[in-house]
Amino acid sequence: MALSRSRGRRSSIDIWPGFVDALAQLLMVIIFILLVFTVGQFYLSDALNGRDQALKQLQQRISQLADELALEKATSESLRGNATDLAAQLKAAQDERDALTAKLNAAGNTAGQLSDETKDLQAKLTAEQQTSQAAKAQVEALAAEIASLRDQLSKVAAALDVSNAKVKDQQGQIVELGRKLNLALANKVEELARYRSEFFGKLREILGDRQDIRVVGDRFVFQAEVLFPPGKAELAAAAKDQLDPVLDALKDIASKIPSDINWVLQINGHTDHRPVHNTDFQSNWELSTERAISVVRYAIERGIPADHLAAAGFADNQPIDPGTSDDSYRKNRRIELKLTER
Repeated sequence: MALSRSRGRRSSIDIWPGFVDALAQLLMVIIFILLVFTVGQFYLSDALNGRDQALKQLQQRISQLADELALEKATSESLRGNATDLAAQLKAAQDERDALTAKLNAAGNTAGQLSDETKDLQAKLTAEQQTSQAAKAQVEALAAEIASLRDQLSKVAAALDVSNAKVKDQQGQIVELGRKLNLALANKVEELARYRSEFFGKLREILGDRQDIRVVGDRFVFQAEVLFPPGKAELAAAAKDQLDPVLDALKDIASKIPSDINWVLQINGHTDHRPVHNTDFQSNWELSTERAISVVRYAIERGIPADHLAAAGFADNQPIDPGTSDDSYRKNRRIELKLTER
């Protein structure tokens, strides 16, 4: 019976890590995809803002052209009214000329008596003829101006058609740009996820089933006691032996990651909520940040490029165990390593 219980316990231990690993990997991929999708939406939003500005400028230009078109129409209507008035004046002048001509013919029989009147009538007739010619010249000028305005209206309409065509073309380009951006982001996410999976796989092989170094989501977590003495930020002598396999695995993976993937190893320091009681640090903020920086310094010594490293301290603001027991405090005092995209 003791042998049966031992076998049952061993079977349970063999199955549970695999389930936790699968669930952790799935959660890691989902979080990373959400992160990259957010970044993609930021760049797409920026591209859409550029498109809105271009559309706004085009709309302003179209509004200006429409105002010019309305002004030209109003001027055309005014000129047409003037032409109508001049035509009426011309007709009245012609009628008056005809009347004067009739009077002149009637007065031809009494030329001697009415010679002075005839001269006056002839002078009036000449003046009316001049007025008639001037009116005709104005009508012709107005007709030419109306033709010019019609030509301008035609050009304005053509310009509006061109502007509308440009707007439609730019909208098509924006849609295509968004499609290409989404495709590129998806490819980068998939590629970095592949290298991160390989990195995590190697670390699991190297570290085995250690309880003080474990996977939480998309991060490797070292208990602070593994790397640092209590209340200190200098790496312990044995800490380098713990970090070396991780950093060696990262260097091996980093040599395979394409240069166009802007990856970064983010190192985060965390403490429990109990205040620091020493003169080296004023608060848990300083302690957690300095511990993360110490790991970064050692990673640089081990050959990890400084431009692919980041350090951050979170003090006690992101506990993974909300309890108040010593075991909860121990879990919350930790250093997290996360391979992600900048």
